[in-house]
Amino acid sequence: MLSPHESVATSRTRNHDSPAATKGNPSIAVFFWRSHRKRMLLTKYIFMELRLPSQPAQTVSAVTLASAYAAGSANVEDVVRQSIAAAHGANSSFVSIDEARALNEARAAAARWRDGRPASALDGVPVAWKDLFDTAGSITTAGSALFRARAPATADASLVAASVRAGLVGIGKTNLSEFAYSGLGLNPHFGTPFNPAFDATVAGGGHRAPGGSSSGSAIAVAMGVVPIAVGTDTAGSIRVPAALNGVVGYRASRARYPQQGVTGLSRSADTIGPLARTAADCAAFDAVVRGREAIDALSDLRGQRFVVPTGWQARFAVTDAVAGNFMRFLSRLAKAGARIDATPVVAFDAACDLIRERGWFGSLEAFQTYRGVLDSADAERIDQRVRTRLALSRGVPASRLGELLADRERLIAQFGDELAGATLLLPTVPHVAPECAPLEADPDRFARVNLETLSMTMPGSLLDTPAFAMPTGVDVAGLPTSVQLMRARNDDDALIALALAVEQAVGPN
Repeated sequence: MLSPHESVATSRTRNHDSPAATKGNPSIAVFFWRSHRKRMLLTKYIFMELRLPSQPAQTVSAVTLASAYAAGSANVEDVVRQSIAAAHGANSSFVSIDEARALNEARAAAARWRDGRPASALDGVPVAWKDLFDTAGSITTAGSALFRARAPATADASLVAASVRAGLVGIGKTNLSEFAYSGLGLNPHFGTPFNPAFDATVAGGGHRAPGGSSSGSAIAVAMGVVPIAVGTDTAGSIRVPAALNGVVGYRASRARYPQQGVTGLSRSADTIGPLARTAADCAAFDAVVRGREAIDALSDLRGQRFVVPTGWQARFAVTDAVAGNFMRFLSRLAKAGARIDATPVVAFDAACDLIRERGWFGSLEAFQTYRGVLDSADAERIDQRVRTRLALSRGVPASRLGELLADRERLIAQFGDELAGATLLLPTVPHVAPECAPLEADPDRFARVNLETLSMTMPGSLLDTPAFAMPTGVDVAGLPTSVQLMRARNDDDALIALALAVEQAVGPN
């Protein structure tokens, strides 16, 4: 999210009511992933052995949890109560928790499973929403103290409503960078979410930055509060926190999901997507909220072409740990039969150059969105780091935005032609999660690290690439690293099928 005056640094439970939830409903099989039928049968017995009621909902994937509901080995209300309890202790990951609504939705889902008529394959699965999404009866704060006193929303955002129709159970609203305008996830108003698993890596105590702006969503999944959390992504805000916390994030092409009822930042760059433990969970969420058949994984990766832009490590100042895990990921991919070409990608390189030389169009639109607040007496109540960054776009010629958007459309078309059905691979973030304290103490350091953190995701946002961020391993301290899989705009179905195949072939890292 660069201003035209910023530049990217280039230097471096058992269901007691439902013993057989699908009995008498021959259509239920179509709810579940055709390609996972054998696994679904297997998990019925696995869950009986695991005694799910005594485990937090978060210890299993959404797909596996739903199969446990179907098998009668998990109870929706028990699972949701566990998620609510976990949310209350999730280190500033939640801005609000709607316990009454969640339990009402859980009881309704349990009844549907008991009757053998689940609303979808994910009926009863807990989900959390970034606090940009309207949920009826709750205040949408956008992570800002300015909006604490807003009137509660009177209706659900369109995607929230679709999720409710699919039976997912909303636990609450997750924390974020103020206005969703930072890749690091710090928030002085609601607290900065943190993953306690990383605290031991900070000498003298302290926390690691969660990544942003969908910070609370990533931490909620990483800590296991919910199997799925929904975020937004303007310049990396799903992919970055997913990467820094070792989970999966899916940035959908902008046209894939409706944005009504979502507080915006950049009208031309904002998009939506899920964060989860697996690509399979992201794909399942995508299918049920869109009311579509689940997308099957590619049968194998043999002959699938991947491209890696030449010069990537120098351009983005990628650390040795990130680069090493990326190269090992490429090796595993090649062993699975994939074709990997290191080659210049002209449109991608041009997108990087456009951002560096002319600025980030999303910053101009963000300034337009919040100019009224910046010009008011309330400006001093905005996080100083966010306020300073927004103000960098003040005084930019009015013609600049139109020029940048025209260049963007040209590059999007060129990128699609160049890829010709291939998938571009890059690390998601050039470094592991940085320590919070130095970022909080030094505004200049914060600004620099923020741009470095977003440097590898912003070009994809400019090109409107659907993208998956997937774990590639950890560094010597145990901090996660990640890879991005990117395809041409609106090629989401093919990307999902590919990501599922990659997950199956390469496995968790």
